[in-house]
Amino acid sequence: MTSNKIALHWQDLDAKRGDRHLVFTNGCFDILHPGHVEMLEEARSHGDRLCVAVNSDASVRRLKGSERPVNTLAARMRVLAGLGCVDHVTHFDQDTPLELIQWLRPGILVKGGDYTLDTIVGASDVHGYGGRVLVIRYQDGYSTTSLLERIRK
Repeated sequence: MTSNKIALHWQDLDAKRGDRHLVFTNGCFDILHPGHVEMLEEARSHGDRLCVAVNSDASVRRLKGSERPVNTLAARMRVLAGLGCVDHVTHFDQDTPLELIQWLRPGILVKGGDYTLDTIVGASDVHGYGGRVLVIRYQDGYSTTSLLERIRK
């Protein structure tokens, strides 16, 4: 079953390009946990719609190692699409979402508190066209990596 929130191709989001009230965030979202949900809910509160971009399976492997992702891209996108705070889900194959951010031109770019303004990919682009970049408070105690370590014990 697929969700009408899932955009398999960036072109499916064409009507959202340059939307000043569109919030954008990205990540692997390999095992969705409460920290992810809290971050996504807060991100959504800063605009009218939330677009979440997910790293492809190959991208996750390059970034996290050969044992990741645990869940396939399709599964990760479907779980995210099931959240009420998420309006659109898409994916990217590169290691960063820079190309997608430059194409979509969201009005608001959001990342979790494990980032700083100077480490957020695409921040200078978003600032350059007058958009906002926000860092949301990090949710202590939640980490996919630590969850996997506990499961493997």
